[in-house]
Amino acid sequence: MRCAVGRGGISTAKREGDGATPAGRFAMRFVLFRPDRETAPHTRLPSRALARDDGWCDASGDRAYNRMIRLPYPASAEALWRDDGRYDLIVPLGYNDVSVVPGAGSAIFLHLAAPDFAPTAGCVALSHADLLAVLAAADASSHVIVS
Repeated sequence: MRCAVGRGGISTAKREGDGATPAGRFAMRFVLFRPDRETAPHTRLPSRALARDDGWCDASGDRAYNRMIRLPYPASAEALWRDDGRYDLIVPLGYNDVSVVPGAGSAIFLHLAAPDFAPTAGCVALSHADLLAVLAAADASSHVIVS
């Protein structure tokens, strides 16, 4: 499948803010969908609707680093409810999330690509049809491989 990756390419030494997509094999944790634009996708992954105040902490010194949070949040965080449609379907990937390493990168998602497949900030992005196909085939044992 055609995909977009980070503007910094693919990296084996991912760092917060470098724009790179980390190389590796990452579990597909769950699905978030924007309910005013998408219905719950057909998938065996856990899923839930996004709320307007959902965010993801990208402040490497914060205790919620690389975790979903509610906005407003006192530290740096990315809003998940976006106007551009890229996050209408989001799959947080299992990167730097079990034993979180500050500064090693956060908010690595599988999400919707821009129409021109422009580079991401470090995520992997697919077309709407391809992401729905991936989700339909996905279960708790599914992974995304970036190499």
